[in-house]
Amino acid sequence: MKLSRLIRVLALALIVAVGALAVSGCAPAAATTGDAATATGSAAGGGLSMILMMVVLIAVFYFFMIRPENKRKKKAQEMRDNLSVGDTITTIGGIIGKIVAVRDNTIVIETSDDRVRMQLTKWSVSSVGKQTEEEAK
Repeated sequence: MKLSRLIRVLALALIVAVGALAVSGCAPAAATTGDAATATGSAAGGGLSMILMMVVLIAVFYFFMIRPENKRKKKAQEMRDNLSVGDTITTIGGIIGKIVAVRDNTIVIETSDDRVRMQLTKWSVSSVGKQTEEEAK
């Protein structure tokens, strides 16, 4: 968890640095000297470097933010698809219970020794733990 936060901070720092370089590279160097030919050549090179910086920025966003988020979503969906009777779950609301029935989009859980049953949608499950032998007794 802490490593992913560090990666995001480093990615943000890289984005700021790339943006600063792109902004500083946009001003033509010959604008102060008045040489029109040098200003035109510098502006063309500045445009190319600006495009290159944008490509790098998009790549950084993809590899440090979008791709890990998609992997996390895929892992959570796989976990929800593999729910089975007897698993102990925790919902996103903090309810802990044991699964007693699994349907297409819903599950039924028992939340206490009084056999209180609740029907929940699968997307509300945040984590799953297998049933231990002590819980089975």
